[in-house]
Amino acid sequence: MLDALGDPTRRAVFERLRKGPLPVGEIAKGLPVSRPAVSQHLRVLKGAGLVRDRQDGNRRLYSVDPNGLETLRAYMDRFRDEALVSFKKAAEREGGEG
Repeated sequence: MLDALGDPTRRAVFERLRKGPLPVGEIAKGLPVSRPAVSQHLRVLKGAGLVRDRQDGNRRLYSVDPNGLETLRAYMDRFRDEALVSFKKAAEREGGEG
């Protein structure tokens, strides 16, 4: 997931999906890459579990996959929790030396 989001264009594609499902054409508007390139970035994001798609008539809509987002959040939360524990221990050591 982190590899997929490591690319700035993929991050931009992913961020455009925050407000809801969009077709490739709407996602590609204003990006410095072609629609086929956006489709490839969407495939990578989908493969990473961050994006899902569904057929809507004759077009395909892409959206953030909440399951993938939850997995990513849980992964990042572990780092935050470990950092807070380390910070607390350091603060307690500093407080004990005063």
